[in-house]
Amino acid sequence: MASSPCGNSNFDSGLEIKTRSVEQTLIPLVSQITTLINHKDKPKKSERTLAAIHRVGQAVSVAVGRFVAVGEAIATENHELKNEMGQACFEARRAGDAIAQLTDVGSALPTQSDGRITVFSDRTGMVKAARLLLSSVTKVLVLADRIVIKQIITSRNKVLVTLDHLERVSTFQEFVQIFSQFGNEMVEFAHLTGDRQNDLKDEKKKARMAAARAVLEKCTMMLLTASKTCLRHPDCESARINKDAVFHRMRCALEQVIEIVTEARSCGENKILPASIYDGIKDFKSSVECLRENLYSLSPQSLSNQLEALVERTEDFTDSAYTSHEQRQAILGMCQLARQDTQQLVHAWVEAQSIHAKEATEDMEVAILKTCQSVNDLRRELHKVAVGRASDLLKVHGETLPLRALKAAGAEGNLEAVAEYSRTLTEQKEQLVETCRLLCHVSGSEPLEITCIHAEETFHVIGPQIISAAQTLALHPSSKIAKENLEVFCEAWESQLCDMALLLREINDVFEGRRGDKRPYLSLPRPGKHSLTNLKTAKAVKLDAEEQTSIAKLGLELRLLSSDVDTEVEKWEEQEHDIVRQSQSLASMAYNMHLFTRGEGLLKTTLDLFHQAELVDEEKSLVVTEMEKLVALCQQLQMGAKTPIQGKTATFQKVDSSIQTTKGILTVVLSLLPFCNKLNRKYKSERSSLGSPQDWRERQDASTPVKEEGALNSKNSNGFGVKSLEQHMAGLNLLESK
Repeated sequence: MASSPCGNSNFDSGLEIKTRSVEQTLIPLVSQITTLINHKDKPKKSERTLAAIHRVGQAVSVAVGRFVAVGEAIATENHELKNEMGQACFEARRAGDAIAQLTDVGSALPTQSDGRITVFSDRTGMVKAARLLLSSVTKVLVLADRIVIKQIITSRNKVLVTLDHLERVSTFQEFVQIFSQFGNEMVEFAHLTGDRQNDLKDEKKKARMAAARAVLEKCTMMLLTASKTCLRHPDCESARINKDAVFHRMRCALEQVIEIVTEARSCGENKILPASIYDGIKDFKSSVECLRENLYSLSPQSLSNQLEALVERTEDFTDSAYTSHEQRQAILGMCQLARQDTQQLVHAWVEAQSIHAKEATEDMEVAILKTCQSVNDLRRELHKVAVGRASDLLKVHGETLPLRALKAAGAEGNLEAVAEYSRTLTEQKEQLVETCRLLCHVSGSEPLEITCIHAEETFHVIGPQIISAAQTLALHPSSKIAKENLEVFCEAWESQLCDMALLLREINDVFEGRRGDKRPYLSLPRPGKHSLTNLKTAKAVKLDAEEQTSIAKLGLELRLLSSDVDTEVEKWEEQEHDIVRQSQSLASMAYNMHLFTRGEGLLKTTLDLFHQAELVDEEKSLVVTEMEKLVALCQQLQMGAKTPIQGKTATFQKVDSSIQTTKGILTVVLSLLPFCNKLNRKYKSERSSLGSPQDWRERQDASTPVKEEGALNSKNSNGFGVKSLEQHMAGLNLLESK
């Protein structure tokens, strides 16, 4: 018993932990066990030390007991895991008991004269017990995680069955009934997959999951209108093509989610991401810098080949019809410079090898620095070209002229005009697709590469869908359903343009070394009343299809408005101005409301949404004081957020009202910003004409009471008094707390 208090473990202590929830649950246990194993082995132990070790050991034992009880309850509810879970729980309990016994030193004499075996006399036994405990607890957590995977698969299967039924319906009545069921099932699937996405440790998988969920979100609305159009016009070929494309894309996205969750290897997964120039430059620089430590780690020819492969990838830029002559020449010139610097490095390298140098010579060091600098300059130029083109395209396509023209031509039944504007839209689509490909080259991280590929695929797919929807409307110009369908696809295109603008910002942030901290979100299973993480569950409000459509549309409108505000704010010279900061804060609030309608972001429940909409009197924004309309809207938002509600209908109405009012506020602020900017510039101009800034300040100081100046300086400018959104975790549905 002394040598092996808990026997041998059959479990692999190196189990891979793939989610943050499992990792976070293990951290306290690892910390406590480390404390026990790494205690200072002094000849004399004070009573305080003995008591502390006893206390930690007992705490571990009690915690393990509670943990095992939850694991056993989960095993009872999930019979397919009963044996494995039972065995893991048994091993965990045994290890916990062994640790409690080995740390039972509270009443023991420091000399251990009674011969009892403790952590001091049997350190090997403690290490074995610790390993078994960590292995078995990890096994329990990983088994519990399989329950989450099973829930997602089961939910996906239900969605697929209903999707098949939807595709085969032949009457409106049957469609409405099945689509309502489909909407509820999609809400459940979104909840489960959103939790999983936020819990994944692998950023690449997280990005792929986000892309698949984005497709499902947008396609749900498209599926509704495309199916209705096909039912209304069953003999219309363009309507059928439009509908089939939506169903196909949804099935692919559902399959991709399951591939990520189960780590299956499908044909799509086996496809390697296209080699990006960013990765090529990073690998090339790594090879070059390794020469400092080892002159014989690779051959000169392999380094030259590596550079040529990198230069070959720049052909996506230089061969593009949309790259200007100046940009093409600049890229080619930098490629040639990189070749020359690499050749000089190879020459210095060969010389160093000829004299059997053990490390890089001075000439080699200079050549290494020059080579790295030349490829850095190349990367900077490619980044400038890709980001510049994307920015220009977003400005041009932000006006959505071809979309408006297609809508008008379709409503007039003008097939020739639809064909003409379809060619224009196709050209824009090709430009956007190619630009996404260039952005992928300079994205700077694998998750952003995946997002670029998703954007490329989205433009590639939605472009033809808009055209088929416009053709259907042109064939049936009086059809309200066909008109609504075209509108939905156009909104999806506009939404993807907004997503591309956000992607552009992220790519710039990575390039400039700014990376925001990501808040972890835990998603261990919460079967029945038991919870491994002691998290409260939330009660889901099931919305019908019409309510979901209404909220989703409002969310999209909010997003577009918040993007417009951001664009307007960027025109201000003083980025620290109160109006700028408060407008940005309001835009952030609106954007988080948009994410809430998608089941993402920082707002978890409807209570979070209402809580962040509260406005405290002393925190009201400077902008609110500029117009009475804003005052009325802010008061309406504040009163609405504080109004108590109960039940599904009231919850939906309050969410709808909060978002509508925020949309109204944002619209007023958007109209105010250019005017305020103009006044601010005029004010600065007039102020400068009064004399030097020092003279002006002295006159102001003479005429302004000190107390009032202090009041102005101390004014809270935390954007309309909106409370910090960072307090809330990500959410997936319209939820209300129990």
